[in-house]
Amino acid sequence: MTKKVLIVYAHQSACSFSAAAKDAAMEALTAQGCTVEVSDLYALKFKATATAEDIIGEIKNAEHFRYAEETKLAWEAGKLSADITEEQRKLTEADLIIFQFPMYWFTVPAIMKGWFDRVLTLGFAYSQEKRYTEGIFKDKKAMLSFTTGSHESMFSANGINGDMNVTLWPLQNGIMHYCGFQVLAPQIFWAPSHIPTEARSTVLKAWRTRLQGLLGEKPLSFTPMDCFDREKGFQLKPEVHEKHAGKEFGLTVGIHLGKALPPNNQMKAGV
Repeated sequence: MTKKVLIVYAHQSACSFSAAAKDAAMEALTAQGCTVEVSDLYALKFKATATAEDIIGEIKNAEHFRYAEETKLAWEAGKLSADITEEQRKLTEADLIIFQFPMYWFTVPAIMKGWFDRVLTLGFAYSQEKRYTEGIFKDKKAMLSFTTGSHESMFSANGINGDMNVTLWPLQNGIMHYCGFQVLAPQIFWAPSHIPTEARSTVLKAWRTRLQGLLGEKPLSFTPMDCFDREKGFQLKPEVHEKHAGKEFGLTVGIHLGKALPPNNQMKAGV
């Protein structure tokens, strides 16, 4: 069966390295027989703010407006705005989602954050019962592909920007894994604006090589839901804690058990 790929792309310039990375992904995946669709957020003038305008028709409680609850009702009734509905269609059909962007202030650009806020609505993308390893999108893969303004050494455990694994935890665990996605290791293009043209070409070549086997890659490791006790506020079960008590590193970047963070937990599969 033909695999479908959605690239959610956020950059203002068609001459950017991000655009080149997006184009490389489109070409390589299409050559493999995939159907590739791109959501070019700036070209779409995608609205970044989550407001009552995202709902068509009446709001249940306009006086005390709660976005998550109101959009859930609107989603169930088919009354979300057209731009959200279209992105949800693309996401529903996709087997793999690639988020391509330049890192702004240690996270995604505002327009892409708006995509997360508005498209991943309650009910459609997650619920109290369906999240993390039991999440709605557990049969889909997703990954971050982004450029940085700083060199790799600056995002190390000893670097001035801090460990990139820590930087990625809110995005990869708090958004992607939360919605159930199998999260592939990120593709990080370190400071492309600060390296020679030849080096940028080499980096893009490596990305094209990775794309050849991307759909078959093993995802990053996250602690399964059944390791937590629902009746006790989703705390790690004592037996799981005890099993890892003698180990040098914690389970993940976030669930570290007060131990040293596992190296590259958010950067490489199998860690």
